Amino acid sequence: MVEERERRWRDWMVAAQSDDAKAYEKLLLELRPHLRGLVRRRFHASDGLEDVVQNAFLSIHRARYTYRPERPFGPWVRAVACNAAIDYLRRRARRLSREVSMSAPGVPEPSVEPSQARYLAALSQEISRALAEIPARQREAVELIQLRGLSVAEAAVRVGVSRGALKLRAHRGYRALRERLAHCMP
Repeated sequence: MVEERERRWRDWMVAAQSDDAKAYEKLLLELRPHLRGLVRRRFHASDGLEDVVQNAFLSIHRARYTYRPERPFGPWVRAVACNAAIDYLRRRARRLSREVSMSAPGVPEPSVEPSQARYLAALSQEISRALAEIPARQREAVELIQLRGLSVAEAAVRVGVSRGALKLRAHRGYRALRERLAHCMP
């Protein structure tokens, strides 16, 4: 059954690459519950679930011409969903780090669901471990841009290299992290 579904999705994606709107619509309609399930299993919370799924669909749409028909479709979709979830968590963490609490005295702060807190802690440990494994120059570029929020120009000045050199280090670092975190989605 899984092989049949995989074949059907692959066929629809190949047709969609040839601008077959009906096949593309069928693919997206059938993928929706599958993507929701993938994201729900990894994300462990309904907060942001639809945002991640929508981002995954946008990524599928943008990258549909990169899918190679001789390769299995399932891993490609899982990688897109994984990247959408990670991007969402990064954006959310950046946003939360810049927000200032305006809560009134005596009003309790909303808490993070325990399952989401465990997931974020586990993801944080995996990312930290993966960061520690990549070469120092790549790690430095990734940390300056993604964790400290510096622009490429600011990070390049701090490191003492050109913007192009820093971009290359960061790109190689992202690629190395993706390889080490590829197991994050089933």
